[in-house]
Amino acid sequence: QVQLVESGGGLVQAGGSLRLSCAASGITFRLSTMGWYRQAPGKQRELVASIYSGGGTNLADSVKDRFTISRDNAKTTVYLQMNSLKPEDTAVYYCNAKDPFTPYDYWGQGTQVTVSA
Repeated sequence: QVQLVESGGGLVQAGGSLRLSCAASGITFRLSTMGWYRQAPGKQRELVASIYSGGGTNLADSVKDRFTISRDNAKTTVYLQMNSLKPEDTAVYYCNAKDPFTPYDYWGQGTQVTVSA
């Protein structure tokens, strides 16, 4: 059974930092592409950052200078370090896994990030 369990969300003032974690199980983590998406009220879900099995990363232009994605294969966990947060970063953040051995996308339950002005 695949599980992606996010943690680390919360309420923070503009300019502050948060670190999101996503603990994965039931997938071939070290070979999976892991990602963080977010969805704000009334908007479509969008890709924030992804990290490939080899460690390469891809970040959305809106967060490129502020967010960092990393992974710990030994802990089967992916992280999203978010610095210099802005009110427009407010959203539910979802962890995503793409396991190369299955045709499915896997999603966590989401964690709320709220940035106050």
